[in-house]
Amino acid sequence: MSETAALKHRTAWLSIFSNTTLVILKLIVGLYVGAVSLISEALHSGTDLIAALIAFWAVRKSDAPPDLEHDYGHGKYENLSAAVEALLIVGAAIGIVYEAVGKFASGEVPETLSYGIAIMIVAIIVNFAVSRRLLHVAKITGSQALEADGLHLTADIWTSVGVLIGLLLMQLTGWAWLDPVIAIFVAGIIFRAGWRMVVESTRELTDESLPAEDEARIGAIFDEIPEVRGWHCLRTRKSGSYKLLDVHILFDGNMHLARVHAVCDEIEQKIRAEFGTFDVLIHPEPDMGHAEETKQSVYQEAHTATLQPPSLRGEGPEGRGESPASQNK
Repeated sequence: MSETAALKHRTAWLSIFSNTTLVILKLIVGLYVGAVSLISEALHSGTDLIAALIAFWAVRKSDAPPDLEHDYGHGKYENLSAAVEALLIVGAAIGIVYEAVGKFASGEVPETLSYGIAIMIVAIIVNFAVSRRLLHVAKITGSQALEADGLHLTADIWTSVGVLIGLLLMQLTGWAWLDPVIAIFVAGIIFRAGWRMVVESTRELTDESLPAEDEARIGAIFDEIPEVRGWHCLRTRKSGSYKLLDVHILFDGNMHLARVHAVCDEIEQKIRAEFGTFDVLIHPEPDMGHAEETKQSVYQEAHTATLQPPSLRGEGPEGRGESPASQNK
């Protein structure tokens, strides 16, 4: 196991341990005190725990090397885990609202609120420390699963602060209606975080291009290579912490193939030095006598080819790309 993979695994285990502890403590105290806002926090931490388990599984799965069924590796498992976490967050928000609305019928202030106040202070401190660690490791490793888990815990900090304020006010004022109101406020924060994660994970799973600034930096790398006469048809995407691109680059048509290959290697090294792990596919073309293509034209050409009958595509009866004549040889 690489050092980066080991770091990601240790950090995921830290999140699992902290969330398990907080879920147990919040649930015990919440049931004892009888505050729906505190029970909602236990439910939220429960989704944190499930999310941490999913993140741990995704990190281990995404680090697996390419195999016969996954030529580009398993990075999409991280994107998938982030999408599942987002749905869990949204579901938790809906569940909290349901419980809080039912609590409005009760006008009683829960007793022994001091226990709930104490556990919320502990939860805020623990989640702050763990979330900072998760986001730090996610930044240096490029792990979307750890980043999603870290953002999840960061949202939990704010909900814990809201619950803490609500418990303090209830103890000072005796206003029972604050309990469900704070719970609904917590649900709103949770839902907002979950929705943002749904949008982000959807972009990753649908192969959205890298940000425009990243593509501009990649283009600058092409331009600084003296042998490069031009480039076009740059396509990028991301699979977990793994980035991929393909591009058409123009060279002097008389340049020796070995030199073209060496320049392509140089370009790949520069891109990886700038961005980290990157799968780079370069299609070299002569700078004269070759019509410039666009991403749209390449896509349309490929789409048109798939609509042609096999005989026009040069495929034989068994679809192996061979003509009938070659099969008879």
